[in-house]
Amino acid sequence: MNALTQNILVLVLAVALDVLLPDPPNRIHPVAWMGRAINALRRLAPTKPTPALLFGAVLALGVVGASAVVAHLVVEVLHDIGEVAHVLGGALILRYTFAVRGLSRAARRVRNSLELGRLDEARADLRSLVSRNPSSLGPSLIAAAAIGSVAENTTDSFVGPWLAFSIFGVPGAVAYRAVNTLDSMLGYRGAYEYLGKASARLDDLVNLIPARLSALLLLSSGFLEGLPVGRGWRLVRTDRRLTPSPNAGWTMSAMAGLVGVKLEKPDHYCLGRDLDPPLARHIDRAVRLAERTAALAFFSALGLLALRLAAGG
Repeated sequence: MNALTQNILVLVLAVALDVLLPDPPNRIHPVAWMGRAINALRRLAPTKPTPALLFGAVLALGVVGASAVVAHLVVEVLHDIGEVAHVLGGALILRYTFAVRGLSRAARRVRNSLELGRLDEARADLRSLVSRNPSSLGPSLIAAAAIGSVAENTTDSFVGPWLAFSIFGVPGAVAYRAVNTLDSMLGYRGAYEYLGKASARLDDLVNLIPARLSALLLLSSGFLEGLPVGRGWRLVRTDRRLTPSPNAGWTMSAMAGLVGVKLEKPDHYCLGRDLDPPLARHIDRAVRLAERTAALAFFSALGLLALRLAAGG
C-alpha cells in the first residue's frame, strides 16, 4: 500500500473519529499544546512596536515550522512501524487539526439558548465561536455572530486543513492548524497588534485559496438544498470586501445570501444590508449548510488524493 492510498484511509478514519468520538480534554489535545507554547513565547515578547513585530515574525515561523517538523518526524516513525500504525496514528493526529461536529455543536448551543430566551447563556455560548465581547449583543446580533462564525469556520475548521492534508499530508494539516491558532491568539488589534501582525498576514496568505474554495462549496451546498444561489453569488461579488479580513467576507457573504439574513458586526461591517435580521432558527440553516459543505469538502479532498494516486503521486 503506497503513501497516498494510506492517506486516503487516514482521512476517512479521521473523519469517522470526529463523528464518533468526543473531543479529548485539553491536557492531551495537540492544539491546546500549541496554545500553551504560544502563550509561553508571547510572555517573552518585547513591548516596543518594531522589536515586537520582529519577534512576532520569528515566533510565527518558529511555531509553524516546529509543528510541521514534529508532525513529520512522528509520521516517519509511524511509517517505519508499519502500515497499520501509520494509518491509525496519522488519523488520530489529523483528527485534531479539524472540527466538524464541534463547530455544529457550538452553534446549536447558541441557537438553543436563544430559542429559550436565555440571552446570558446565549452570550456565554457564543464565546466558543467568536473572540469579541458579546455582553452587549441582542438576540439578532448574537444570531448574526453565530452564523458568521459558522460561515468563516467552514474554511478554518475543515476545508483548509483537508486541503493542506491532501497536498502535504499530516504535517501540512498540522502546520495549517498552527497558522490558524497563531492568528486566533495573536492576530488582532490591541495589546498584541504588532506581535501578531506576522501571524495575521500569514493566516491571510494561507487562506487565500481555501476561503474561496469554501465559498464555492457553500454555494454548491445551497444549490443542493434549493436555496437562492443567485442571491448568494451576488452578495459574494458585492460584499466580500466589506470585512477587515480579505478572506472571511467570501464565506460570510455567501452564507448571508443563501440563508437570507444580514450579518452585521456593529461599527465593522454589514453583509446583506437589505436582508432581514437573523433569528435563532437561521442558525440551524447555517449549520446544515456548513455540514453539507463539509461533506462536499471531504469528497473533494478524497478526489484530489485519488487524482494524485492515479497520476503516480
